[in-house]
Amino acid sequence: MTASMAGNRRDTSLTIQERIAATHVRDLDVDLDAIAAISNVFRVALLFRNQAEKRFLDAHGLSFTGFTILWVLWVFGEMETHQLADECGIAKGTLTGILTTLEKHGLATRKPHATDGRRKLVEPTAKGEKLMRRLFLQINALEREFVAELERDELTDLSRLLRIVLHTPEHRA
Repeated sequence: MTASMAGNRRDTSLTIQERIAATHVRDLDVDLDAIAAISNVFRVALLFRNQAEKRFLDAHGLSFTGFTILWVLWVFGEMETHQLADECGIAKGTLTGILTTLEKHGLATRKPHATDGRRKLVEPTAKGEKLMRRLFLQINALEREFVAELERDELTDLSRLLRIVLHTPEHRA
């Protein structure tokens, strides 16, 4: 059954969080649609993260952040720690702890930089790359579950609109 056939079952009503927030800020001059857009993106991301951890990442001793680090290494290859932290949107101190876990599981390795001993390079191991091939298929299956109620054109529009939101801060800087 396509999303349009199930159209009358697609729930577009305000979430309880949106209703509570709207009531709480009703006396302020705020844009409720902007609040809803950003907070719903955040809530979807948290829900997705929690589901991924519960369904398959925990079984491999990975948090979603650990998976993200391994994914970045898998896709982009060897990287300096400061670049990896930036790419993953985490603090370098947070990265250090997660890399320790990834190394303990044999999924990534750190090595000294060739010309500067203070800098470290990180790369996925063969075991880490093999695990990523399996996990990425599971992640994508979960992604498909999350967007299953969207028609293909809606999914394309959502992706395009989120790219606009992602690029907006760059254009305003």
